[in-house]
This record gives sequence, structure tokens and C-alpha cells, in this order.
Amino acid sequence: MAHTVTTLAFDADDTLWHNERHFRMSEERFADLLKDYADPDHLAERLLAAEKKNVGHYGFGVKGFVLSMIETAIEVTDERVPARVIKELIASGQDLLSYPIELMPGAGEVVEQMAGHYKLIVITKGDLLDQERKLAQSGLGEMFDGVEIVSDKTAAMYEQLFVKWSNGSSGAMMIGNSMKSDVIPAIEAGAWGVYVPSEITWALEHAEAPKESAKFREISSLHALPELLESLT
Repeated sequence: MAHTVTTLAFDADDTLWHNERHFRMSEERFADLLKDYADPDHLAERLLAAEKKNVGHYGFGVKGFVLSMIETAIEVTDERVPARVIKELIASGQDLLSYPIELMPGAGEVVEQMAGHYKLIVITKGDLLDQERKLAQSGLGEMFDGVEIVSDKTAAMYEQLFVKWSNGSSGAMMIGNSMKSDVIPAIEAGAWGVYVPSEITWALEHAEAPKESAKFREISSLHALPELLESLT
């Protein structure tokens, strides 16, 4: 049976370019700043709990991460956190908003190869200005037909966007490093879901692979995407 894929949707962070490694470095800086108040493991647990609680208020991205660090710092120090530490945490967030873009393996070549043969869109979560900056600096922006920066990724959201940019979910494929956000809801919407593992995945994005689904695929890197597409047709 042949499958016609007409639209390729890519996640951005840790699918097209490295991102989570920068957050991990900020977390290490955070732990060092608060080493006199909490051990690193306990601090990491408290920070993750704050992020999980706050994501509904602040959304995904740098701003929510920095506010969660500040909140955690206030709590673990019993409201005695020095102002210089708060200043350092704000500076850490500013660094996250300005780091140079480093493409993931195969991203540049594969996007360029697919352009013109498929409709290409980016579907990503995060801060609007930050994601626009990263896409512009990546050098990939002009190859995409559309960019959608969303507050969350759900099956209903994918259905809506695949109608907007494609001939519906049946002809669409979502490619990303998050099983929870990129793969599972896209498959639930009727699209293909392709998992591309990254070296680091945020704990809140973990989920079990939907191996029972006929539309689930996993590739080792974006280099393998053209071969996958060829195998489906």
C-alpha cells in the first residue's frame, strides 16, 4: 500500500538545532550559585517541580525557566536568596536568548533537499521572539512554507494546522525529538509521527513510544528521513 506524504512538519528545538544542552549548562550554573543552600540533586528536583507547575502560567521557553529558577531559589533559601544570585539567574536567561545556533546533524542538508518536493512547516513551542530569532539565525527560514509557534502541542492543534497547511492530517508527517509533544499527538491527529532522538531530552517531554501505531517511525538522525519517505511511497 502506498502512502502519499505531501507535508513535512518539523519541531525546532533539538530537532533542527541544539537547545537543551544550553538549558543544562544554565542548570549547572544555578546549582553552583545555590550550593550553600541545597545539594544539586534536590535542587534539580525542586526546579523541575516548579517548571511543571508553572508551564501552564508562563508557557514553554526561557522566560518560564528563569522565573522557575528564581522561585526555586527563593524557596530553598527560605526567602534569603542574595540579590546577586537573582541577578545571575536573570543574566543566565539573557544568555539563553542569545546563544549562537548550531544545527542538528543533517538538518541543513535534509531541509534543503526536501524543499520544493514537499510543503515544509515548522511547528514549535517556546517564546515567540526567541523562536523567531533562532529560525532566522539558523539559515533555514526561507526554505519553510510556514512557521507556527504554539503554546502547546495537542492532537486538536495538529489537526487544525494540517488542514491549514496541507490536505489534512493523512498527508502530513511530524518530525521531532519529543515523543510526548511531536509524535504521539500528531499520530492521534491522523498524521505520521517520526521520532528523532536527541542527546538530551527535557524530563517533562518523556513518554512511551506508540509502537503499536502503524504511523509511528523512529530514525537515528535527520539524515535518514529521505530514505524513510522513499520507503513509504
